[in-house]
Amino acid sequence: MVYFFSKFPFSRSFYTSPLVRPFLLPHSIIMRTKKTSVQSQQYDSYDNVGGSSRKSKTKNIAPLYKPRSDNQRQYVSHLNNASVPIVFGIGPAGCGKTLFACITAIEGLKRGDFQKIVLTRPIVPVEEEELGFLPGTLVKKMDPWTRPLMDIFLEYYPQHEIDFMLGAGVIEISPLAYMRGRTFKRCFIIADEMQNSSPGQMLMLTTRIGDASKMVITGDLKQSDRSMENGLLDIMTKIKTYKKNIGSDAGGIEMVEMNRGDIERSPIVSKILEIFNHKPNPMQNIVPVIANYTVSEKKTLSDAALIPLRDLSKHF
Repeated sequence: MVYFFSKFPFSRSFYTSPLVRPFLLPHSIIMRTKKTSVQSQQYDSYDNVGGSSRKSKTKNIAPLYKPRSDNQRQYVSHLNNASVPIVFGIGPAGCGKTLFACITAIEGLKRGDFQKIVLTRPIVPVEEEELGFLPGTLVKKMDPWTRPLMDIFLEYYPQHEIDFMLGAGVIEISPLAYMRGRTFKRCFIIADEMQNSSPGQMLMLTTRIGDASKMVITGDLKQSDRSMENGLLDIMTKIKTYKKNIGSDAGGIEMVEMNRGDIERSPIVSKILEIFNHKPNPMQNIVPVIANYTVSEKKTLSDAALIPLRDLSKHF
């Protein structure tokens, strides 16, 4: 026993002599480098430092969306223009109104241009469908209406980070009914599906914007669950009338109207809208009936009866 302590004079919990435990030394640990696949390589980001490009250790796994049509490029240009505080994006489903608004809000939040993202939508069920009592907090109650927006945020943030930002107030869900009297400063406000708002709600919403804030109002007039007397159509008419009578712009308020040619979600969406908007020609049902008349029956038709049919055919 005496020889043992003289051989090992140091009292340590883990003796790090190379002869005894060589694998405990940090410099002796050799780890094999993980092979990077082609899919992970394309998400590597590069930083330009001192004129040279170097690979960053962080990886950007967020999808890359770019505007494709002229109207989309104009819409994104207004979203990124700091001198345009209010932007209207009107168009059919699938043309990127909400998508580009959320992307611009996320990028502005990361740059520090905004301190908060505010999401709002009118609480109007489709075709006045009753959903019943929704339990939980205000965020949980608004989940059926804000889910399309959250689906976009989930492409850039994991769920736990979104929950943290909701709890910290970085992302705020505010129904229109609770926005009266508030002022949003350094906020990016996204008001989605505003074709379901009333003219009074639209006036209240647009007057909530404060310093260093940006508001994006989106909607589709053909999907209104209220009526054609909605807040989005009302303010669009007022803006156009103002520009026409005054002969100038609306002072930082821009409006982009998109159409079926701007739909980039899926080709089938454009075809579905074409089918729903197709109007049959009434003359297709009238002319064959007259063609089946016999010669004697055609002679009995007076000119007075045929004139309305000829006049009707001019409109089709």
